[in-house]
Amino acid sequence: MNGGRLRYTLHVTFWAFLAQTLAPQTSCRDIVRKVQAWWLLRDPKSSAASASTSAYTKARQRLDPEAIEPVASHLADRLESRVPSSQLWRGRRGRLVDGTTVSMPDTEANQKAYPQSSSQKPGCGFPLMRLVGLFSLASGALLGFAKSSLHVHESMLFGHLMALLEKGDIALADRGFCSFHTFWRLSSAGVDAVMRLNGTRKVDFRKGTRLGPGDRLLTWKKPALRPKSCTQEEYDALPSILTLRHVKLVVSARGYRTQTIVLVTTLLDPVAYPVEALGELYFRRWSVELHFREIKITLGMDVLRCQTPDMVDKEVMMHSIAYNLVRAIMQQAANDHQVDLTRISFKGTADALRHWSGSLEALRGQPRRQKAMLDAMLELIAKDLVPLRPDREEPRARKRRPKNYHLLTKPRYEMLIRGHRNRPKSGLS
Repeated sequence: MNGGRLRYTLHVTFWAFLAQTLAPQTSCRDIVRKVQAWWLLRDPKSSAASASTSAYTKARQRLDPEAIEPVASHLADRLESRVPSSQLWRGRRGRLVDGTTVSMPDTEANQKAYPQSSSQKPGCGFPLMRLVGLFSLASGALLGFAKSSLHVHESMLFGHLMALLEKGDIALADRGFCSFHTFWRLSSAGVDAVMRLNGTRKVDFRKGTRLGPGDRLLTWKKPALRPKSCTQEEYDALPSILTLRHVKLVVSARGYRTQTIVLVTTLLDPVAYPVEALGELYFRRWSVELHFREIKITLGMDVLRCQTPDMVDKEVMMHSIAYNLVRAIMQQAANDHQVDLTRISFKGTADALRHWSGSLEALRGQPRRQKAMLDAMLELIAKDLVPLRPDREEPRARKRRPKNYHLLTKPRYEMLIRGHRNRPKSGLS
């Protein structure tokens, strides 16, 4: 380059958007300054770029989702290809399924695509998107997202993700996904499942075939009414009964009342899949909560920032790419330095990537020094281990109290807070 003018090409826009995603609460102005510094570093003779964020925001709007979606798939495939066989569960791949919600700015377009909760008054809530994610048990990779408004049940969104499952996989899900239709669809694709029994379904352990203490083969009958998540063609194809294994587990923790839970699974062989192994596998499903926390809290996806549904969808996609990128670096550090992947800090890795990226870019023309810098970063990440905290319990409660502000009970322009006088329209006091 020789005196070139900064242009927001697909390449520049993608990396700028990704850098903004990796640094939550970073404004568009902040990221534009970052791009300007990078541009001048590569071409000192280039003209000074405009301080306006308009070019960057318009470039993000032009960004084609079909051009960036393969990046997320490539990162997920790379993560999975580097999983050693020793990290598989009895030689098989586990798949974690769970749902969550995220909010976004209260604009008319966002409200139309992702309406707020019906329990909130108009003008007092925020649009909400329901998300169901499919994660790898071994690598933690995000294999795919399905999204919708709150009016679509999580089990229906899971149906869109089943195409990502392969024969021999084991799906792990909570009781909200446990249904006759879901088990049939998974079994038809050669996919096994382990789920907690839905509370609305009652089972009698005195019936069926006894496999061991608290271990029974029981039959489920086809539902009399077609579920909403099931098309008429699928409902007609459902078998009259399904034989499923039911396992009763007694969970005891110090300081808590002993609890009994029931798991339902298509893994019917009690010798190949003992009760204890099934219990251990299911409780590893809890890691999906950590993955969602990493995406929503560490990367800031809990509250999206874009003003239109199209941009919100791109923002979710960029978060999935950023998450898998951090996961790929964690995996490389774990493999290179022979440490447990689950012990490496996601937050620490994201911080290292954010702060070291500038130095790595500055050494672009010096491959040996750049490689040494990258190796040093990976070694640092491998040493940043999360402490072992067995049976740790963290209540979902905050110690620091929020400011004692009034809550909106009607749209802001209609809100009159008692004790405060309205200012004159002229703005004069």
